[in-house]
Amino acid sequence: MSEHYAPVSEHLDDVEAAREEGRRKMDWALQHMPILQELRDQFEADQPFAGEVVGMAMHVEAKTANLVELLALGGAEVAITGCNPLSTHDDVSAALDAHDDITSYAVRGVDEEGYYAAIDAVVSHEPTITVDDGMDMVYTIHEEYPELIETIVGGAEETTTGVHRLRAMDEDGELKYPVFAVNDTPMKRLFDNVHGTGESSLATIAMTTNLSYAGKNVVVGGYGHCGKGVAKKAAGQNANVIVTEVDPRRALEAHMEGYEVMPMEEAAKVGDVFITTTGNRDVITREDFEQMKDGVLLANAGHFDIEIDLDALSDLAVDQYEARDGVDAYEMEDGRRLNVLAEGRLVNLASPIALGHPVEVMDQSFGVQAVVVRELVENGDDYDAGVHEVPDELDREVAEIKLEAEGIEFDSMTDKQREYMGSWAHGT
Repeated sequence: MSEHYAPVSEHLDDVEAAREEGRRKMDWALQHMPILQELRDQFEADQPFAGEVVGMAMHVEAKTANLVELLALGGAEVAITGCNPLSTHDDVSAALDAHDDITSYAVRGVDEEGYYAAIDAVVSHEPTITVDDGMDMVYTIHEEYPELIETIVGGAEETTTGVHRLRAMDEDGELKYPVFAVNDTPMKRLFDNVHGTGESSLATIAMTTNLSYAGKNVVVGGYGHCGKGVAKKAAGQNANVIVTEVDPRRALEAHMEGYEVMPMEEAAKVGDVFITTTGNRDVITREDFEQMKDGVLLANAGHFDIEIDLDALSDLAVDQYEARDGVDAYEMEDGRRLNVLAEGRLVNLASPIALGHPVEVMDQSFGVQAVVVRELVENGDDYDAGVHEVPDELDREVAEIKLEAEGIEFDSMTDKQREYMGSWAHGT
């Protein structure tokens, strides 16, 4: 195991200054995370994770850091690294590494070798629980350290891409411990994917380019939960929204929502801004680049950097240069310039000024992650190897904490109503 890979504190020149700034970012986020605040009080008192080692591969920035610290405050030893080479905030990583019970190996901008060496370093702590964002940690353990599986209670995965990978692994009979599909809960899907991805992707693109959406053709690749969010928020900023889809029902849904629906090869001719949200590869390809207008913006809001075929784009380009921080211009033979944001990586996290999803949204998702880890510790033996839905009562618990914090009251069913809903004997 790569135990020799150093924690972030050994990679930075001025560690103290970094820790101070990272802590400042964490404190700001925590002010706006009432769910994690409530769970901090509970976990500090109850110490549910005493004796557990949590291995994490996440986007290491201020909001995530508050989840990491929450687990440590609840008694866990935590080791963490990044799940994307460009989404780590070194100062936040350093602030985490300063905690006695947390070791952070996340460093921004590492190469592929460093990225996987850091994952190996986390695994060397011999985690009993994994918390993943994209499934790289689960994959590494299964492929390279299967001897650890016996002592792993379970895991949590919060991304669409990660859950897709896990389900494929499970179907092949290769997933050897239980993992909760946090991504699939209402508290994640209804908010994180729609409001989180929608708002943060569009805000990051606007701030990175200093351009407006008003009157532009914004092409959204994929109309899943994330695509719906991007489309809705872009329409709210007076863009003309065009949706591309491969699923007939989602295409029809986008059409019924009032968006134009067309194949990408048609959208390529008229689009001004392209945002991919599929989790799949080759959404925008060579044939599409050949059709595009001068000055288009190409951004990815899916998990990995394979949605826009950058190899084909590089092949077509006669020149490539940095047009602006976080924007690479690819100049075509005929003089057209196609602008790629954040190297085709997750735009709302990998751009130089990106901050990820809004704080309030991640408070909900991380709240679900936290109670799922608690569930694994308390009832892990109840779950066989494989992908599991998050128990509905846990998702509701997180929603109720949030509503209480917001001072919002809501109705509850009477016993008579509950009996009616649970009975099959009531006729017309």
